Amino acid sequence: METITYDDLGPAKILNIYCPQVPFQAVVVVDNTALGPAIGGVRVSPTVDTHEVQRLARTMTLKSSIAGLPHGGGKAGIMVDPSRPDMERVFRIFARMMGELTEYIPAPDMGCHEKAMTWVKDEIGRVLGLPEEIGGLPLDKLGATGYGVAECAEIAADAAGVKLTGARVAIQGYGSVGSAAARFLAEKGATIVAVSDSKGAIFDSGGLRIDKLDQAKQETGKVTDYSGARIMDGSEIFAVPCDILVPAATPDVINQNNCSRIEAKIILEGANIPTTQEAEKVLASKGVLVVPDFIANAGGLIMAAMEYQEKTADEAFAHISTRIKTNSEKILEKARREKLLPRAAAELLAYERVRAAMQYREYTYPIRH
Repeated sequence: METITYDDLGPAKILNIYCPQVPFQAVVVVDNTALGPAIGGVRVSPTVDTHEVQRLARTMTLKSSIAGLPHGGGKAGIMVDPSRPDMERVFRIFARMMGELTEYIPAPDMGCHEKAMTWVKDEIGRVLGLPEEIGGLPLDKLGATGYGVAECAEIAADAAGVKLTGARVAIQGYGSVGSAAARFLAEKGATIVAVSDSKGAIFDSGGLRIDKLDQAKQETGKVTDYSGARIMDGSEIFAVPCDILVPAATPDVINQNNCSRIEAKIILEGANIPTTQEAEKVLASKGVLVVPDFIANAGGLIMAAMEYQEKTADEAFAHISTRIKTNSEKILEKARREKLLPRAAAELLAYERVRAAMQYREYTYPIRH
């Protein structure tokens, strides 16, 4: 049985869903709503479990808090292969079964897309990340998370003594977040030297062409069909010589088994919880600057919050840039001054705001002191 860890923030509610007729299982975790209704994506994967969803929900709480948003953190996981032909039925039933959990607002996440959000909207009317044609700010199409990663890179590069123009970048996970991060980083003058997806990785010390890479990915679904680059096993992406590494896929991909091979000076966490705590400590001892997920990849959440407030895409991008740069400067300076890991510095600030807000809220679960 999966172990749920509780602390003075939560999780407030855990809803387990099972539909035997389809069949499928799902889970929704509302971590904390002291700052406002919880926003969090719906992750679709046959391997996602309650413990992972709980960890991701806490990340959303911290992300909302440090971004100064009037929202708490939540997350959902649907435990199926996203390529199933009956995904519309799965999403519609999922939406109905969690519809009364009104403090949770779903949004797209890994294995999910904007069209799925339209199905959820049809059922319960409470959703973010909708297509622009029906009034949404499509997070993946606009590249909100990847844009935020690139904005964070400017601050992290200065802190690490790296010049962003000409910096060599490796991106693990060339999906919606990774491809957007590559595009925006290239626009800032960085050189994308390596990328990977679930089928493998490619490397070119002279730099990969983003347009050619996107074309290969769109046509065949594999970065390894990009011609002219050296093809590698996907795990080799962590050992390529680079200045900046962007893990932008699944949790815990940087761990004790591979962190010693990393040559990057900076790691920008484009995915949620991509680095284990043990690996972060090893990387810090090597002088690698790791900017935590809820700082570096907050762009998607910020844009979702802007959609909730009925802001335009331009307003959302401006807010992403300002907030991520400000927070990156703040936590990196605090980490330097107080000799803390950047994650520890960021958590101190995020937890402080949530706990302050909790003094004005009454919860139906006990608060431990």
